[in-house]
Amino acid sequence: MADKGEIYLLDEPTAGLHLAHVGHLLGLLDALVDAKTSVIVLEHHLAVMAHTGWVIDLGPGAGHGGAGVFSGTPADLVAGRATLTGEHLACYLGA
Repeated sequence: MADKGEIYLLDEPTAGLHLAHVGHLLGLLDALVDAKTSVIVLEHHLAVMAHTGWVIDLGPGAGHGGAGVFSGTPADLVAGRATLTGEHLACYLGA
């Protein structure tokens, strides 16, 4: 990330982070977005999902041929609760 890029793709950036540092990561991601870059994050951490602008849920079995089961905002994912991710995110947010 030392060089200016237009697209950043991060795979599980919270892996190994202490919970206290997740907020710092979210601030860094916000700064990248504010700098007009595209940020794509592959993540299971609910705080990151709740903070994002768009979620693509690949559903159960995604690593073994699973299909996309949702695409939209975190609020829509929680409101629909049509996927396991939506259910877990709703519980996380107390919705």
